[in-house]
Amino acid sequence: MDQIFSLRPLLAVVVSLGVIPMLLLSGQRPNVREAWTFFAAICKFLLVLSMLPAVLQGREFALTLISIAPGASLAFKVDGLGLLFALVASFLWIVTSVYSVGYMRGLQEHGQTRYFVFFALALSATIGVAFSANLLTLYLFYELLSLATYPLVTHHQDQEARISGRKYLIFILGTSIGLVLPAMLICYHLSGTLDFNVQGILSGELSGPALLVLLLMFVLGFAKAGIMPFHSWLPAAMVAPTPVSALLHAVAVVKVGVFSIVRVLTGIFGIDLLAAADLGLPVAWLASFTIIVASCIALSQDELKRRLAFSTISQLSYVVLGVALLTPEGLLGGVIHIAMHAFGKITLFFCAGAIFVATGTKYISRMDGLGKRMPWTFGAFFVGSLGVIGLPPTGGFYSKWLLVLGTIDSGQTLFLVVLLLSSFLNGFYFLPIVYRAFFGRPQASQDAGIQEAPACCLVPLLITAAMSVGLFVYPNMFVQLIKNGLQIP
Repeated sequence: MDQIFSLRPLLAVVVSLGVIPMLLLSGQRPNVREAWTFFAAICKFLLVLSMLPAVLQGREFALTLISIAPGASLAFKVDGLGLLFALVASFLWIVTSVYSVGYMRGLQEHGQTRYFVFFALALSATIGVAFSANLLTLYLFYELLSLATYPLVTHHQDQEARISGRKYLIFILGTSIGLVLPAMLICYHLSGTLDFNVQGILSGELSGPALLVLLLMFVLGFAKAGIMPFHSWLPAAMVAPTPVSALLHAVAVVKVGVFSIVRVLTGIFGIDLLAAADLGLPVAWLASFTIIVASCIALSQDELKRRLAFSTISQLSYVVLGVALLTPEGLLGGVIHIAMHAFGKITLFFCAGAIFVATGTKYISRMDGLGKRMPWTFGAFFVGSLGVIGLPPTGGFYSKWLLVLGTIDSGQTLFLVVLLLSSFLNGFYFLPIVYRAFFGRPQASQDAGIQEAPACCLVPLLITAAMSVGLFVYPNMFVQLIKNGLQIP
């Protein structure tokens, strides 16, 4: 494949790092601080966007920074798969920055400068993962993201935040150091390289139970993907401010987890090796278990953000299941679900935060009748719900349709049942919220003066809801990026 050697991947990673000193210096001037945040976010998105035409034509951007050992270097490569993830993350950083202003100022949150600094650092790490050319680079940025998001998870600095933060680090760092790091060293020992390759790097190097163990070390070790039993950090991390939950725990952090698994499955093992060794099946079973169990748990959650958290755990495994099917439609549906779910779920998180800012309410049982006072917010919540359920006219329908085709093509009827059953469960835990909001009787204690949240909270959720619908109408660009990145005919 034709490669373009360019500094743009590096610039896209470091632009938000470069603005951190300016954020610290302007901490006492909020307007200036937020202006620097928007400047960095827009520059990052434009740098990522500038690489789109060439990547759509099947070309790649490449840059090697440091060669540590033969086959192991700190290097970037921008292919279709990485660019898809980077486009979604960098665009949503702009939207979330607007939302953060309305949310953090609306609730008069403390430590706002620290918040924006670590948000910028987290986005650098996210783009670093997206543009990693090899497993070593991906691992380093993966760990940087874990450390950068810890202060965001523990932002409130109370006992609950500290307990949740400890659980977050134990699960995220413990699994990556205890499972991914040794698995990566084994791969390097066997193959002499860590570079991603669509044919894989382990063919003929390992077989039988040992190959399955190595695969599971990676799948479970990237615990940001929320696969059970390494999932409980995600609901605990909901103590973070809603903008953190929205971008990092609906897009950046969790999607880094499933993106890393996709990279390993397609670039380290390779689809041909997985199919020859019949290794897709155990991964698909693991993902299916997570999908159904997390959906069932979500049904019982009264706190809206916790319900969204368990929904996210379930939805992340759609990506893993799609790739594990080892069919063209499954691969395409699984990877494009990264984008489709991102826009739907971030809309839901934005709505949860807007409801809290406007009413102080975070429990579903207290939201009866709120839709009549906040019609735009709950209208967007309905659109986001359709996206997660997988119903038209949202992009979630397109990705789930491809996943259904992938299960049919694989001949695995049981996984088709999992997809359909989980979609019904999605409807059962989201649609009643919308019904209660618009048709429920307002509680006697409900403030008659409740109205929509400030514009900085409202406009972003309307934008992401509109994008979710737009991706149903025009998913072609993302489809082409995935086909180029995974060399799908």
